[in-house]
Amino acid sequence: MDEKKDLDGVLNGVGARLRALRKERGATLGALSEATGISVSTLSRLESGGRRPSLELLLPIARAHQVPLDELVGAPPVGDPRVRMKPIEREGRTYLPLTRQPGGLQAYKVVYRRKGRDPEPRTHEGYEWLYVLSGRLRVVLGPHDLEIGPGEAAEFDTRVPHWFGPAGEGPVEVLSLFGPQGERMHVRARPKSG
Repeated sequence: MDEKKDLDGVLNGVGARLRALRKERGATLGALSEATGISVSTLSRLESGGRRPSLELLLPIARAHQVPLDELVGAPPVGDPRVRMKPIEREGRTYLPLTRQPGGLQAYKVVYRRKGRDPEPRTHEGYEWLYVLSGRLRVVLGPHDLEIGPGEAAEFDTRVPHWFGPAGEGPVEVLSLFGPQGERMHVRARPKSG
């Protein structure tokens, strides 16, 4: 389907939805004008389709009616949200992509399997956040050589030389968020209870 036609179809239906919602609530154009600060004539043109809806007009109306903006716009339903990406096997690691959009923040579940390799720290542009789901992960980051276990996280600038691998005999499962340089993760986590 043509995106322009889809957009026009959504926008053309806004007026009728606005009128129906206002009448359902028993509000007059005058009362809605007082609540939103939008003139009666503008509200009338919006409802009749004589004025193209904009965020500046729709947000105060949604607030006045206490409904989500999607309800006013009649946004099409969101497609299937499940991400079904093929695993990527690389040097004893399995990467399972958890995001579909190219660029920006990327999420992966990574399973590290091979132990016994000598660390080969590398650098690249970006910022990474790791969270260990199971197993123990050896993290070589600049001058640091440490282990993190389930429930522990690390975040760092990927321009610092870094390397990861299993610290023990079994595999390690990690959730990895990777973003462009300068983009940091904003994560809220509860402290360990102990």
